[in-house]
Amino acid sequence: MATPQCSSRQSSSLSSSPSSSRLQCLQVDSVQRWMEDLRHMTEVECMCVLQAKPIEVEDDIQQAELIVSAAAGTAAGDHVARNNLQTLLRRALVVSTELGKMFQRLEKGRWQRVHSTAVRANCHVRSLVHEYSAARSTPPEMQKFETSLLEKCMELTNITERCLHTEDEFFLKSMRDAIHEILTDVSDSFSNMIDLALANEIQVLIKQIESSDNVQTISSAISNLLSLTQDGPQLCSIIAKEGAVVSLFKICRQDRFQDLYAHALRTVASICCVEEGIKQLDKVDGILCLADILTDNGSAEAARAEAAAVVAQITSPHHTSTQHLASFLESMHDIVTALINLCESASCGEVFLLASAALANITFFDSMACEILLQLNAIHILLQACKDRQRVDTPYSKDQVVTILANLSVLEQCASEVLQEQGVERLLLLLGERPSSSSPSEGAACERVQQKAAVTLARLSRDSDLAQAAIQLNAVPRLIELCRSPTERNNSDSVLVACLAALRRLASGCPESIEAADHQQLIKPRLVDSFLLCSNMEESFV
Repeated sequence: MATPQCSSRQSSSLSSSPSSSRLQCLQVDSVQRWMEDLRHMTEVECMCVLQAKPIEVEDDIQQAELIVSAAAGTAAGDHVARNNLQTLLRRALVVSTELGKMFQRLEKGRWQRVHSTAVRANCHVRSLVHEYSAARSTPPEMQKFETSLLEKCMELTNITERCLHTEDEFFLKSMRDAIHEILTDVSDSFSNMIDLALANEIQVLIKQIESSDNVQTISSAISNLLSLTQDGPQLCSIIAKEGAVVSLFKICRQDRFQDLYAHALRTVASICCVEEGIKQLDKVDGILCLADILTDNGSAEAARAEAAAVVAQITSPHHTSTQHLASFLESMHDIVTALINLCESASCGEVFLLASAALANITFFDSMACEILLQLNAIHILLQACKDRQRVDTPYSKDQVVTILANLSVLEQCASEVLQEQGVERLLLLLGERPSSSSPSEGAACERVQQKAAVTLARLSRDSDLAQAAIQLNAVPRLIELCRSPTERNNSDSVLVACLAALRRLASGCPESIEAADHQQLIKPRLVDSFLLCSNMEESFV
């Protein structure tokens, strides 16, 4: 499948996984940021007395919180919502880390460490609950979780303290099981409480989007939602369930908010990395909205590019649910036409990447899309784009192009068009794709480009004219080099298999193009035997 990536959207899961690279830093003074971090990460042993006994008087804990709060300062109005979310996530990370340590230390029977970790976790949880309650009115359902969680944390602290004063192995073994059960309950309760708190914060942001007419206020709320989507699929599911996709498409259906279309659609694309997001999109006829934006020449290029990103996301082969694709098929001709036009007119590499990634995914699940693309002169447009460094400037973009070509090559009429557009020369250039850096993602993209270029060449070589053209352009020596030299194929087995298949297809039509020694090793044996021979082959440096 196609996996688009580039410097500005490295984490984007357009074709593979949601995704991206859009993390937004808090715009605060560096000293203030340090003070905020100190507030969450300072060692809480200072709140304990000898032998890590917990301080019983809660007022002392509150006083300590107030002292640190005064040092940290208060956030400006535009950053209040973001600060609440960031604080909640940081605290949650700290508590989760402490609970994870406690599980590990419990297994090893390190009772002193178990107790001190329980004390720290207890302090962090109490601090989180107190701070969140001070910033927001806590929903009744969440208050029940808070009360239960605090009680369990205190029980955990007390029971671990009892284990410090005995060496009775039988007693400690029974306590280990009891502590493990309580610790599991604490983890589950804490997770549920955080989910409710996050849902509460997300509801606040969604209300801002739905109730405000101020572009800046709506934009700020969308930015906060987008930032949250970068924290993983679990948060994306919560955001989708709270109705964010519905609210964002309401924005995209109002002409007065045209300047927000791109921002809103980028957030939708991130949310749709999970099935719940796609279900919500389908319920509000989001595909029709995407088609309207893509086909509207009056829409800004940025908005059309982000609409393409959503299309790429919802058509990703990684999604198990395909129910939404039924409504997509109704608008497919319009969407495919708009996407290939966007590829042709793209002003930069990122716009081309998003449009071509959407096309690459579409060609996987419906052969009709391939026929439409051929009618729209897609081969000419894509091969011309490959000559334009402004549009196709990375292996990720080339990966999308060669994916589309590979899927188009199953159609018989494709070969003549590739020949006419000198596409064989381009495929041979793609067979030589090498990473320009040590980036693992770039290396993987280069492997995909090489593999798909070989697959495309093998499929197209059914046509005798194209096969002859490939042989005349020295495709055979290049394929042999890729088979015999691991570094030339980036040590990729998938590239090796594809090259062996392409070489055998060319040899079947023109046996004299292969030398006897190469024929004996690469053509005559079974494919698996040739593969084993080449994959174990060490390069000669003579």
